[in-house]
Formats: sequence, C-alpha cells, structure tokens
Amino acid sequence: QVRVVESGGGEVQPGGSLRLSCEGSGNIGILMGWWRQAPGDQRESVASITRTGSTEYANAVKGRFTISRDNARNNIYLEMNNLKPEDTAVYYCFAVDMAGETRWGQGTQVTVSS
Repeated sequence: QVRVVESGGGEVQPGGSLRLSCEGSGNIGILMGWWRQAPGDQRESVASITRTGSTEYANAVKGRFTISRDNARNNIYLEMNNLKPEDTAVYYCFAVDMAGETRWGQGTQVTVSS
C-alpha cells in the first residue's frame, strides 16, 4: 500500500525559505504533489509533478515555489522561497497509486510570521 510522509515544515519570517520533503513508499503511480489548507479555508492545490517531470503550479505560488521528484526514492520536494503570511497552512503530500487511488500524508505545518 502506498504511504507518504511529510517533513520540513516550520516557522519562518516573510521573505524566508523552507524546503518540504515527502517520502513515499509502495506502488506509487504517475502523479505526486502538494496541497495545503489554511485555518478556515478549503484544501487547495499547490503543485504537482509527474514521473517524467511535468509540473503544474497554483497561480499563487508560481515563481516562488519549485517542486521536484526523485523517482528512485519515490520522494518529492517543495522548495518555497519568498514566503508570505498567506502561505501559512498545513501542507499535505499526496501520491496517486497504481490503482488510481489518492493517498495522503498527515501534513506538516508551515507558518510565515514576523
């Protein structure tokens, strides 16, 4: 069974940077990525990446966030630069397995505050 575990969250000042990691295991399929959920808001897509390296980003993070993938380790990463207070959220990693089911991690908190 596919399992994903996030790490790398924390607190940073506006303009700062963080790198999130997601360690995957099991029969991970084509797509992995990140969503986030701020308090009182719905969960929203942040970025996704395929096995061949095709990426998509939410408009709110384009130019600031970079997603990457290590297929050999089933890991993905999210490099977040120029962080803003509105980036504060719990960030969730997901992976779509070979059967097409989406598996989620437990989430990691990112707080951007001065």
